[in-house]
Amino acid sequence: MAVEVHHPQPITVHAPAGHPVPVQPGPPPSVQTIVLPDGRVVTGYALTPAPAVASVSTRPAVSRTAMNIALGGIGFAAVCGGLFLLTSFIAALTAFITQLIVLAAVIFGGWIAVQIFGATSHHDHGGTTVNIRKAVIKRNHFHG
Repeated sequence: MAVEVHHPQPITVHAPAGHPVPVQPGPPPSVQTIVLPDGRVVTGYALTPAPAVASVSTRPAVSRTAMNIALGGIGFAAVCGGLFLLTSFIAALTAFITQLIVLAAVIFGGWIAVQIFGATSHHDHGGTTVNIRKAVIKRNHFHG
């Protein structure tokens, strides 16, 4: 069984004079060789452990901004529902008051009509009755 071993080769960069040359920060990475149980050899760069990330228990599951936006949406929906109920109540109240005014006008108008066109007695109740058959008005003076 053939074993292939690859060694990293440094990259050389030829830059014109006066231009910066890209350089890898820090020392070159170390090469690590591992022998697998079946006899194969794996060679590669050593991995540096990733920096520790804050644990999930210390960070909230949802950001505060997202929580505030969601709560604002819920509050807005509640206010819209309340405003809808308020406008419905005002419309119903307006219709009720309009019906009361119409009812009062009909009752009062009927009472007036009865007073004007109602049955009148022909005997005198102490008032003055004037029967005008033909009236003539000349120069703001009544001639009957």
